[in-house]
Amino acid sequence: MNSIEGNTRELKSLKKAIGRKSDVASLAETCVCFANAQGGELIIGIEDGQTAPPAGQVIDEVALGKVVARLRTLIVGAAIVDQGVVKHENGGQFYSIRVLPSTRTIATTSSGRVLMRVADRCYAVASDELTDLAAERNAFQWELVVAQKVLSADAEQAQVSFFLEKIRASERVSDFIKDKSDQEILEFYQLVDENGYLTNLGVLWLGTPSQRARLSYPITVQYLVYNERDEKIREVKWHHHMHNPMQLLLDIEKNAVELTYSSELPNGLFRDKVRKYPKEVIRELLINAFAHKRYTTAGDIFLEVYPNRVVFTNPGGLPLGISKDNILHERQRRNPHLIKIFQDLKLMEGEGSGYDLVYEKLSADGKAFPELESDHIKLSVALNSTLLDSEAISVLDYINRNFALTQKEIITLGIIAREKKVLATQLSVGLQLNQEDKLRYWIGTLLEKNILVARGVKKGTEYLLNPDVFSKAKLNLTPSLRTIAPHALQALIMEDLKYNGASRLSEIQGRLNGAIADDVKKTVYKLVERGLLETHGGKRNRTYSIKKIN
Repeated sequence: MNSIEGNTRELKSLKKAIGRKSDVASLAETCVCFANAQGGELIIGIEDGQTAPPAGQVIDEVALGKVVARLRTLIVGAAIVDQGVVKHENGGQFYSIRVLPSTRTIATTSSGRVLMRVADRCYAVASDELTDLAAERNAFQWELVVAQKVLSADAEQAQVSFFLEKIRASERVSDFIKDKSDQEILEFYQLVDENGYLTNLGVLWLGTPSQRARLSYPITVQYLVYNERDEKIREVKWHHHMHNPMQLLLDIEKNAVELTYSSELPNGLFRDKVRKYPKEVIRELLINAFAHKRYTTAGDIFLEVYPNRVVFTNPGGLPLGISKDNILHERQRRNPHLIKIFQDLKLMEGEGSGYDLVYEKLSADGKAFPELESDHIKLSVALNSTLLDSEAISVLDYINRNFALTQKEIITLGIIAREKKVLATQLSVGLQLNQEDKLRYWIGTLLEKNILVARGVKKGTEYLLNPDVFSKAKLNLTPSLRTIAPHALQALIMEDLKYNGASRLSEIQGRLNGAIADDVKKTVYKLVERGLLETHGGKRNRTYSIKKIN
C-alpha cells in the first residue's frame, strides 16, 4: 500500500476519530475537499509523520463504522464509501474511507463551508471563487464523460495501434500493465469505459478527426510569429483534429522553427551558442498547455513568437489554490488521467506542474524565469529570450561540469549567478518560499562544496558565488563591484572621496558604477557612524566628506 499523502490521499491519527480529542468535523472537511476535486482516500490510524500504522494496532470496526455514519451527516453533496479495516504489511490495522468526486453539485460541510483539495492540504473557497470552483469541478470530470456513445471498435484503429505501441515501448510503464490485453490497457488509462464506449479522453487519443471535432472543445492550436513592429509574418493553425495529443505535439515542434534559434556568446565561454529557448522548456510548457487546458472552455492554445519573447496562452486559468507565487511548489491536476498518459509516454516530468524543470533549465542558461498571468478565462506564460548575464553561463557551465548538483541547487545557483549577490530574504522570494528556514533545503550543499559563500547573519545573510571557483576554473571574468567585500567597498568609498571631495550620495553611487546602490548607501551611513565621514547640509542636499582630524 502507498501511504504517502498527496492530491488523493490523507492520513489521520486514530485519535482524530475516536476518543476525547476526536475531531470528526475536521474529517468531514477533508471529505469535502476530496469531493470537490478528484476524490480520494481518507486513511484513519496512521500518526503524523508516519507512513504506516503502529505495529500490532487493532481497529475497532464497530466504532469506526459509527464515525463513518456521523461523517455522512456532516457533509452535503458528497458520497463516501466505507472500505473498512485494512491490515498493513507490518501487522497493524488502519481504516479506509473512499470519497467519490462530486460530479453534479458542489460539496459542502453541513455548516456550509466549501473546501477543495490542493496538493496535500485543504483550501477554503471564498464566496467570490464559487463560480471558478464550479468550472473546475466540471473540468476535473471531463475526461471520463461518455458523450458520443462511440464503441472502441469504431475508433480509428491506426490511432489505437499507435497508442498501444507507444505504451508498451515505454520504460516508464510496468510489465504488469504491458502484459494486459489491448482492451484492458485502454480501460486502465480511462480511454474506454466498462461498457466499451470511448470516454472524452478516449476520443482525444483514439478517435477519428470527425469524432474529435464533435468534442465540445478539443485541442486546437495557433502558432503566430511577429516581427519587430508586431506585424504577423507567419501563421500555422491546427484546427482539423487530425492528430492525437502526442502527434500534435511533435508536429508543432517540427513547425515551430523560430523557437530553435540560438544566441551567439562571446569567445572564451564553454558554449559558443545558447538556444533562445531551451528545448525541454518549450516542450514542458507546450505539454502543460495541453495537460492543464480547461476542456470545458472554448478557445485555442496560442504560441505567439516575438523577436525577444514567446507567449503560451491556453483556455482556463490556474487551478484554485495555485498562483504565480507558489507554482514552483504547489501541485494541482486539472486533467489527471491525461497527465498520467503524458508521463507514461515520457512526454512530461513526473509529479507536479513541470515548472521545477522549467526553472532548472532556465537557470542553467542564465535566463529569467517565466512570467505568468492568470484569470478565470486564460493562462499566459511568457518566456524572454534575452541572456541576463553571459558570464553567468560560463560559471554555471564550469560548475555543472565539475559538481553533481540537485535540481533545487541548480535553480538556487542560477538566481545567485545572475544577480551576483542576493540577500536571504530576496532569495526566498525568488524561490517562492514562505518560510526562510526552508531556504537551507534549496541551498543544499552549495556552501559545503564552497560553490557559494555567505556573509552576515539571519535575515541579513548574503549569498554570492565563491571567487575561488572562478580562479580554479581559470575563467577570464571581469571583476564586478556587485560582489565586492564590505571592507573593500568601505576602502573604495574613502578613496573616492579623497580624490573627489565632498559629494552627494547619488554622486558617489554614480562614480562607483557597478556596485549595488543600496550597498553603497549602507556603507556610507556606517562610515558616518564610525566617525570616518562627516556630513554637510540638510537632508536633500547633504554631502559627505572625509572627516578632518584636528
